[in-house]
Amino acid sequence: MTPAAPPTLTVRSMRPEDWPSVRDIYQEGIDTGQATFESQAPGWDRFDASRLPAHRLVAETADGRIVGWAAVSPVSARHVYSGVVEHSVYVAGEARGLGGGTALLRALSASTEAGGIWTIQASVFPENEASLKLHLANGYVVVGRRQRIAQMGHGPLRGTWRDTILIERRSPVI
Repeated sequence: MTPAAPPTLTVRSMRPEDWPSVRDIYQEGIDTGQATFESQAPGWDRFDASRLPAHRLVAETADGRIVGWAAVSPVSARHVYSGVVEHSVYVAGEARGLGGGTALLRALSASTEAGGIWTIQASVFPENEASLKLHLANGYVVVGRRQRIAQMGHGPLRGTWRDTILIERRSPVI
């Protein structure tokens, strides 16, 4: 258990057998229309190929249920950006407000810093106030607003141009 995790949650490395729970939580977030431009959670092979294996985490309850996950992807194949990643963090609706998001972000910061990563960035919809508040409380800062960056491809907002808030966390260690 990481020190940042509430007593009822453990943050640990993601394993392939966690994928069904991770996928369901991802899809739940997608279905809100406030988490991502994606319209469907990918299959395991695509997820596995796009996320750095050393920095995939899950939040697990004492009875073994996965209630959240975090992972990072490289932002560029260029060597000069090897220490810059984009992250995703998702918490199941049933577990929101229990500290899982904070525990995952803190564990992800520790994991990436140990791996030589100096910047974690993400794009958040401005309407996702809970996510912005969570990130700002955990060392992220707003870099800027990207206006009409892409269109929603699913749900009631399909075809709607959306803004995102670009946030980042710079390591104070690296």
